[in-house]
Amino acid sequence: MRINKYLSQAGIASRRKADDLIRSGNIKVNGAVMKEPGYDVKDEDVVEVNGRPVEGMQKPVYLLLNKPLGVITSVKDDKERMTVNELVKDVDARLFPVGRLDYNTTGALIMTNDGDLTYRVTHPRHELDKTYRALVKGILSREKLAKLRNGVDIGGFVTSRARVSIIKEGKNSTLVEISIHEGKNRQVRKMFAAVGNPVQSLTRIAIGEVRLGHLKEGHYRKLTPEEVQYLKNC
Repeated sequence: MRINKYLSQAGIASRRKADDLIRSGNIKVNGAVMKEPGYDVKDEDVVEVNGRPVEGMQKPVYLLLNKPLGVITSVKDDKERMTVNELVKDVDARLFPVGRLDYNTTGALIMTNDGDLTYRVTHPRHELDKTYRALVKGILSREKLAKLRNGVDIGGFVTSRARVSIIKEGKNSTLVEISIHEGKNRQVRKMFAAVGNPVQSLTRIAIGEVRLGHLKEGHYRKLTPEEVQYLKNC
């Protein structure tokens, strides 16, 4: 098996990222720095990443987590805040979050040890929609909806077209569903702030066709084989 595929299936990185690690001299095989992306790993080989041995290929694990408020999308945190990995610590695999949700956003987050799937889901060229439900301050006029749908400047970046629909209007707030395929930092919050309707609460309810459904906050479920295949082909 080629070394980049070996590293991907071991949950280290996608094949492309693995190639970068190899070229930068971060990978050793049997104690020697490996810089050949085409090297075939043998059963007796000892592979190391930054001086730490790779435990070998793991069985692929694919989970959908409903991230609660106040939990960070990271493997570890130097400020000792709770991480998403602590919510799946009973799973016998080294998992990584696919993409990010900010500290104050809840909802759908995929966790996996499959580096190739992570790359497909997060790479911008695949344009995988992420759908959010946002409670925003104030009322959204037709003009504001048009701006959100056609693209809005969020500070040096104009967003692509988005699907936006009003779910419910109150006296002082509006419940909105919005789908975007970009992944700029805090993008949805910045989009609504740009039209004068700051977000009060935000939940991601779907990643492509993988939907959160009735999954409770802090809980997770396995992706179905159909969902995994869909994400691999997106």
